[in-house]
Amino acid sequence: MAVRIGELLLKEKRITPEQLQEALNYQRQNGGKLGFNLIKLGYVKDEEITALLSKQYGVPSIALTQFEIDPAVVKLVPAETAQKYQIVPLSRAGATLTIAMTDPTNVFAMDDIKFMTGYNVEPVVASETAVVDAIAKYYGRGAPAGGGKQDAPGASAMELASKGLEEMQALSDAAGVEVLQEFEEISAEALAKQGEEAPVIKLVNVILMSAIQKGASDIHIEPYEKELRVRFRVDGILYNVMAPPMKFRDAITSRIKIMSKLDIAEKRLPQDGRIKIRFQDNGSMKEIDFRVSVLPTLFGEKIVMRLLDKDKLMLDMTKLGFESESLVKFEDAISKPWGMVLVTGPTGSGKTNTLYSSISKINTMETNIMTAEDPVEFNLVGVNQVQVRENIGLNFAAALRSFLRQDPNIILVGEIRDFETAEIAVKAALTGHLVLSTLHTNDAPSTVNRLMNMGIEPFLVASSLNLVCAQRLVRRICKNCSAPHPTPPPALMQAGFSAEDAKTVVPNKGKGCEKCNNTGYKGRVGLYEVMDVTEDLRELILVGASALELRRKAVDEGMITLRGSGLRKVKDGVTTIDEVVRETVK
Repeated sequence: MAVRIGELLLKEKRITPEQLQEALNYQRQNGGKLGFNLIKLGYVKDEEITALLSKQYGVPSIALTQFEIDPAVVKLVPAETAQKYQIVPLSRAGATLTIAMTDPTNVFAMDDIKFMTGYNVEPVVASETAVVDAIAKYYGRGAPAGGGKQDAPGASAMELASKGLEEMQALSDAAGVEVLQEFEEISAEALAKQGEEAPVIKLVNVILMSAIQKGASDIHIEPYEKELRVRFRVDGILYNVMAPPMKFRDAITSRIKIMSKLDIAEKRLPQDGRIKIRFQDNGSMKEIDFRVSVLPTLFGEKIVMRLLDKDKLMLDMTKLGFESESLVKFEDAISKPWGMVLVTGPTGSGKTNTLYSSISKINTMETNIMTAEDPVEFNLVGVNQVQVRENIGLNFAAALRSFLRQDPNIILVGEIRDFETAEIAVKAALTGHLVLSTLHTNDAPSTVNRLMNMGIEPFLVASSLNLVCAQRLVRRICKNCSAPHPTPPPALMQAGFSAEDAKTVVPNKGKGCEKCNNTGYKGRVGLYEVMDVTEDLRELILVGASALELRRKAVDEGMITLRGSGLRKVKDGVTTIDEVVRETVK
């Protein structure tokens, strides 16, 4: 215990020094905790220790023997966890779970249970003998935590009860999380030895490993005035996962900064870094990168970590979600010897995946492919990738200028952010190079106007641009629990279906199951708006046509809009109307 029970009892004159010494000798011979042995020897009563602990910690006490616990509440905490921390769940009221524990100062135990169940934890003090008897009564002596693996009633999609924190800690401790440098390994053994003394190391490892377990794309660690919040983004949606004690705020930030080799002392400026970890996955070692961004906010530094898993990088363009006619146009544009292909969309819409898929499609022994990225997310075999470093002057424009002296066939620019980069990219596209890049615009036609707003002349845009692909990501309906969800024709027409289609289309919806954490969704699929720059569109660009006019002409020529792409996927039972309406406009 954090407070020595023997010293407390002596101070309160509940036992004599001789009785304490005898109990300590008995403890050395027979093991067990001192409080338990004092009761066994008959020097103090159970309720005396409980009352003393309650007074010491300022936490209510409870007589467990007189308390009947609901079996549904017992199932919220696995037997192994109850035995490990000597706790018993008592009751649940709303979002608060009350637990009886022998040591209410054990913050790590409370955090583990909060993390596991998704409930706020309220401790009460009970004596060790009462807790041991209650564990035996409700869980069975030495019984496995069979029921403890079930989800909490009304549990949200991201509540981590299903796996249990033991499994996550097994991943981070037993399996051995190793922090890797760019070219060398750092052993995790030294960190493991500190694990008991430094729960922050273990806590950060648990956060990283549980994010991998849950298939999260991002981890958000956010400090507020009175709480520290950890959220995971799964399939594009953010879920609350845990709220560590505020006292861990600076320690967690420092730990992540150490792992990503950032300046711990610098708390006023944003910083970017990278963490590479190695862990055991089904018997084999696996590596995952985390792209780390630290941003100073009002109450501390907010940390966002993007998970970069090579195994989830889908390089097969036919599986990304392109409609067949859109894919034909896109593949035709990237197979041309020169010109510019732009992929547009907001952050996290899958642009990088589309570009990497494009490169892998056209990557042959005969081509020299050069990329400038910020940051380089995945290593591609046979591709010359350059990491942009603004702080030393190596920006996209500087990298592009160097590329043109490197005899390239294909150039990938991570993002066109300014006039200088746009100008060099356009000139490269007009001088025999295929240029692939990204831009932040809402749809394909508005990309043309964005380039002109940057200062590129209309005739240069018209001459260099081959194709623009706007994209979004929507959640896929879980295949395991997908079922027809009849929708009234007026609602379908409001979403964008024609009157004829509205009569026949029956959308699907996920009912919610174990595989999808009861959300009805599992994984994501892309919506694509592919605008092929035809001769007619080039003429409109030359005369400075608006995005609306370009859009109208492109649709007349067969362009499938983002909404149209979404409605097709609704029709095919891939996603829901709610998802399409959330990400696109009519």
